[in-house]
Amino acid sequence: MSGLLIHNAAVLTMDDSRPRAEALAVRDGRVLLAGTAEQARAAAGPGATEIDAGGRTVLPGFIDPHNHLLSTAESLAAVDARYPRVGSAAELVAAVAAEAARTPAGQWIRAFSMDDAKYPGGRPTRRDLDAATTEHPVIVYHVSGHQAVVNSAALAWSGIGEDVPDPAGGSFVRDEGGRLTGMVTDAAMELLLPLAVDIGCHGPNFHTDLPTEHLLGWLSDAARPYLSAGVTTVCDPQVSARELRVYRAARDAGTLPLRTFGMPLSHQLDALTQAGLASPFGDDWLRLTGMKFYSDGTLLGGTAKFTVPYGERGQFAGSLYHHPDQLVDLVTRAAREGWQVAIHTQGDAAMEHTLAAIASAAKVSGPDPRPRVEHCGYPTVEQAKRFTEYGVIPVNQPNFLYDSGRDFLRRLGDRAHRLQPMREELDLGLRPALSSDAFVSSLRPMDTIANAVGRTTREGDEIGADQAVTLHEALRAHTLDAAHAVGMEDRLGALRPGYLADVVVLDRAVEGLGPDELRSVNAWLTVLDGKVVHRA
Repeated sequence: MSGLLIHNAAVLTMDDSRPRAEALAVRDGRVLLAGTAEQARAAAGPGATEIDAGGRTVLPGFIDPHNHLLSTAESLAAVDARYPRVGSAAELVAAVAAEAARTPAGQWIRAFSMDDAKYPGGRPTRRDLDAATTEHPVIVYHVSGHQAVVNSAALAWSGIGEDVPDPAGGSFVRDEGGRLTGMVTDAAMELLLPLAVDIGCHGPNFHTDLPTEHLLGWLSDAARPYLSAGVTTVCDPQVSARELRVYRAARDAGTLPLRTFGMPLSHQLDALTQAGLASPFGDDWLRLTGMKFYSDGTLLGGTAKFTVPYGERGQFAGSLYHHPDQLVDLVTRAAREGWQVAIHTQGDAAMEHTLAAIASAAKVSGPDPRPRVEHCGYPTVEQAKRFTEYGVIPVNQPNFLYDSGRDFLRRLGDRAHRLQPMREELDLGLRPALSSDAFVSSLRPMDTIANAVGRTTREGDEIGADQAVTLHEALRAHTLDAAHAVGMEDRLGALRPGYLADVVVLDRAVEGLGPDELRSVNAWLTVLDGKVVHRA
């Protein structure tokens, strides 16, 4: 493989021994050297491809440690209901009706990323969707991924009648007369869809049963949006048999677009234990890194579990997926088997249960367990300090603050300013990672970085400005510290000699840019495993 020389660049290496350089040399899929142009040219050797970066910023390829890659690929091929593209129930009905007009009767219509908290007339119902079509079962996923609204045809397809009981960890929302509205939350989604796997009450089930060839095609198509954003590695935080089979098939076919790591969902613990499988398992392209658990629900949907209920009228009490003792048992058993554990946690009441599980797991874990708290929505000051006892890795998604911050301010009041307290986490000596939670929010790392630096809502309100981080801290959290979160910081996340040659050249020099300018930054060039895979 010929060498690659990137010069006339502002190289931010994430290597503390040489944090900055003006050129980078790569050969045989590995970083050779970051240094002066003369040093890099000599290292790259004769015949190397030379790229003049024109003073642009060069970074390690972005690592997204919480990104539902296959589901995001699926969402990119479905109806886009994201705000502000769809800003009302009427606009949602119109989008679904347009899709129904080109879809054969009887086929499912799927839409993603509905944000009904922003709808002037409130939450849509099955009757609204019935106005779009009665010939197709319809499901519209909430932006959180933790709830959905369906039409009457979908309820009939699923055999769900008015007398359906709420399952553990979920609910069928009803109106004042006790009738189904079509909105379902958390574990109740398990009963709605043509599903590829049964996950019980272990999380929201969006593992739909779709033809493998469709999933493989959508996964291949996702290469462009990811690579054009500079993403070279993702960790899918909810892998079932569906995801793993598709990722393996894509790897075999040479169409896996990125380095793809995964965390099996906790419903598989017993089967994986019986098979003798634990993390880390795999190679530098496809790897299992930990196991995913759910404590509570979602801030966006009102199911996060707080000590004091939230909402404009204090109407959101939240819910748990497991009894706290069951969560402790699950997490401890996984840790005993050798799994890194990662627990979805939003509210402070759920955080207490999560910390109890992590404390129990610490007694049976190995010397470097790296427990992760996914989203890490609202740890109290005291809880954040306890993170230091166990080396907790908070995995933050500040895009939520931008996308839904005004809703959080309305529903949580002053508590909203403490959501995802990344400044505090860094000052405590923790290593928080940045991530997108795509399909829930933008997969573009520069959006995430801008929102970690800016801490404002879409409308311009400050939300926890004292928890903002610097640009360099945010870049590190999306590269080297993200690699640490997936246990790969010995070969990914830095432009250090011997590391895997995953590189992004941004389309401008980013130091000194404000949050609004950062959001407009894309990848000018992306290198994966030493090969140029994207050029603007």
